[in-house]
Amino acid sequence: MKKPRIEAEEPQPRKIIRADKAPVSGYSLVVDGHFKSHHDTVEAAEEAGMALKNKFQMLQVQVYDAETKTRSMIDWPGPA
Repeated sequence: MKKPRIEAEEPQPRKIIRADKAPVSGYSLVVDGHFKSHHDTVEAAEEAGMALKNKFQMLQVQVYDAETKTRSMIDWPGPA
């Protein structure tokens, strides 16, 4: 007896962001000189950078602004 073939829905196409090229819009997280994640707002990028910096203080974390092509360093405040 043959089992019925279940066909899955086609997956949505993913938005592919290349890590070796600078983004053209939005804000990206740069970790130790490599582009890692892309965010729509600077607040979201800073929040993600601070969460990463809280876990791993030795990393160099920056927020890259694609519009002005500038980077700003995320500084870890240290233990209170």
